[in-house]
Amino acid sequence: MNNKVFVGSLSFNTNNQGLSDYFAQVGTVTSANVIMDKMTGKSKGFGFVEFSSDAEAQASVDKLNNTELDGRTIFVDIARPSEKREGGNGGGNRGFSRDNRN
Repeated sequence: MNNKVFVGSLSFNTNNQGLSDYFAQVGTVTSANVIMDKMTGKSKGFGFVEFSSDAEAQASVDKLNNTELDGRTIFVDIARPSEKREGGNGGGNRGFSRDNRN
């Protein structure tokens, strides 16, 4: 199993501390992270909460899924491992160098 949960449909006003405090009612929270947009610095509306045990993570799904946090009904589920992304170089100049013009 997994001791980490995905939390969706978060209010844009929810922060890490608020997320941690809310989920502490079902177990020992070891980390809580609201995912932020790198460009705007604003919440993307989802996050992750990690517990000290798998049982606490499952309890959070059972007890907190479809409950209200900061005025929004949240979605809670066991987090899946992230998938490997292809690419890696981000585009760039695709091998063309402006310094090597002939």
